[in-house]
This record gives sequence, structure tokens and C-alpha cells, in this order.
Amino acid sequence: MVTTRIPTTQAVAVALFVGVGSRSESQELNGITHFIEHMVFKGTERRPDANMIAEAIEGAGGSLNAYTNKEFTCYYNMVPYDRYETAIDVTCDMLLHSLMEQQEIERERTVVQQELKRTHDNPSAWAARLIGQAVYGDQPCGRDVGGTVELVESWERPDFVGHMERWYRGPNIVLSVAGNVTHEQVMAMAEPMLASMPEGLKEPLSVTPYSSEVTGDRVSSDSRDIDQCSLQLGVPSFGRDDPDRFALRIMNSVLGSGMSSRLFREVRERRGLAYGVGSGYGYLADTGSFTISAGVDRDKIVETIEVCMEEAEKMVTETVPDDELRKAKDHTIGRFRLSLETAFSLGQRHGEQLLTHGSIEEVDDYVTELEAVTTDDVKRVAARILVRDKLHVAAVGPNINDDELANAIGA
Repeated sequence: MVTTRIPTTQAVAVALFVGVGSRSESQELNGITHFIEHMVFKGTERRPDANMIAEAIEGAGGSLNAYTNKEFTCYYNMVPYDRYETAIDVTCDMLLHSLMEQQEIERERTVVQQELKRTHDNPSAWAARLIGQAVYGDQPCGRDVGGTVELVESWERPDFVGHMERWYRGPNIVLSVAGNVTHEQVMAMAEPMLASMPEGLKEPLSVTPYSSEVTGDRVSSDSRDIDQCSLQLGVPSFGRDDPDRFALRIMNSVLGSGMSSRLFREVRERRGLAYGVGSGYGYLADTGSFTISAGVDRDKIVETIEVCMEEAEKMVTETVPDDELRKAKDHTIGRFRLSLETAFSLGQRHGEQLLTHGSIEEVDDYVTELEAVTTDDVKRVAARILVRDKLHVAAVGPNINDDELANAIGA
């Protein structure tokens, strides 16, 4: 449990993190963690329908939601600071006393399936899913968080209850509260409620380790009769605790973060190939991915790939000038500090770090590590991950030709 006191704000953000995501599932249950996230909102013993849960928070002027990713689930809400007791009570009640009724499961199936179909119908979101599957391959960390429409149709109440009994246990949960509230107030409210959290089954919790030997297709595509191609280039990277994570963040700023990045200047400003282009990275415990994305016309897709690869290869072969490194550091550190301006963002950061690291990294320590990155560090991390032979490409758009994409990346 962690409390981040912010006496100047009018808000309190409550977030309850559970260390379970799509990596925690068997292939037959792929997506059930996300489905459970939906079901927890559907009623408890004291609030037996979804409307009562929503009204408790929204009636205070607040908002509530949740999300699931590959490694954890988060239930969160935000309320005015004088209603923090309601926020904590509703959050704990949802997790401890969810009814998980079969009739609600039946109703929610269609909702979850529609969410999956919406992702499929969004070309950029679908391209992102394709590149994730390509980079990680057919292993738990490569599967989609939501599963498939067919799998969602197959589960019954015992599947949900069994999954919760295994993963929703005291040692696998972190409560993070941030805002105009003291730790003593939070403890007085939350500790009695969470004391009844079950310890769960006796076997230790674990997920299948990432295997670098397992990868997906070098080319993944989905041809559709639409106007634009959503393009993704991706390579495997490293886990969230790797010492090179600071150099990677600076390298990403140079290459593809923001309007002053190399990719934006070259792809959009100089060549006019795309409206939006950029790079990014994501971490898991023992692996990660680095991606470049763009939206381009069909007849510009190969040129865009070639330009992006040229800019990526310059990161490996050329040393970033000192003035550009300084700008990248200022950009990265500034965005990092600004990302921590709200009770919600601080509550998210501290809860996630406590769950995934077991400790919370001080802001100034993180900034110090970013400041310590050198031009040699940037070049080294680029050479480490921007490897052409490990590059994958995914595209969704009109008349996609897989051979053309394969030739473009040298596959």
C-alpha cells in the first residue's frame, strides 16, 4: 500500500493493481483476465448491480475505469478529496465481493466481443496488435490481451472464479492512493477491508518466461479497402529493469519522439510521406519491444520503410552530436516531469512500480540517470536493439503485398 500526499489538489485518485495479465493465462483462457476486469464492475454483495457501483463514484462527481495489459490489471477512480472514503470503499468492495453471476457473464460476452471487433476495425490498432504478435511470436507474452471472439464465447463462471482465486490474492495486490489525503487516513479506511483479502492457493505465482527463440512472421499484413496504410516496424528489446533503459529513452527521443525528432523531420517535414510518424517502446518483466509507426499512402509504403530504416541505422553507425543529445535530454526530462503533474499520474506511477519492482524510484534519481546518458550509451543501445535481421513489419491497408514488404526490410 502506498499513499502519495498532495495537499494542494482537490482530488484523490485510488488505484488498485493486481499482478495478473494476459501472460498469466493458458492458451485456452487467453483473454479471461480482461473479461474479469469487465465483470468486477457488474455487482457486489452490497452493490448488486453495475449502476450502483457507478452511481457511488459518479454521484460524488468522480469517474471510474480499469485496464488490463500483459502483466497486470488496474482498477481506478478519482473523486473530490472529501469523498476518498467512498473511493476506497467501492474499489475494495469490487475486488473482494464481486458476484460474478453467470447471467451477467452472458450479457457481458457481447460487450467484450464488440470491444475486440472495434480493435480489429481500427487499422492502426490492428497493425499494433499484429506487430506485437510478430515480435514476440506464439508465446504468452505475444498473445493479445483480449483474446479472441471465439474464446470469449467459451468460458463459464467456474473459469472466472478459478482464475480469480489463483491470482487475486493479497501478496499480488497493491493499493495506491494519491491526492489530498494522509497515509493514516488511507490505512484507517483500507486496512480493515483488505485484511480479508484471501491469501489464495498455495502454489507460487509465475508466468512463462520469454523465449528469444520464439518469434512470429517477419511480415504480417491485412489488406483492406481503405485509403491509408497503417505501418508498424518492430524489434524485440529488453525488460523494464535493464540498465540500458535510460539510454533507450534518450535514443527514442532523438529518433522518433515529438515534432523535433529525426523521423518526424525526415518522413513528414522533408519528404511529406506521412501525417503522423514516431517511435516508442514497451516493457515487460523480461523483455520489451521497440516500434516505429506511421500512416502512409499505399504507394509510399516502401519508401517510408526505407527512410525509417535509414534513420534507425544512423543511430547505430553515427554518433549523436552533443547539442542534439542535450536537446533530447531536455525533451525527455521535461516530458517526464510534466507527466507527473496530477494525482492520477502519481498514483499510477507509484502503484505500478511497487507492484512490478517492489519499490518506488525517486523522481530525482530517475532524472540523474537520464542526465548520465552519453553519446556512446545511445549508440550502444541502438546497436543492441536496432538489428535488421530481427526487424518485423506489419501493415493494414489496401492491396498489401507481403513480398514487397519483405524485400523492403531485407527479409
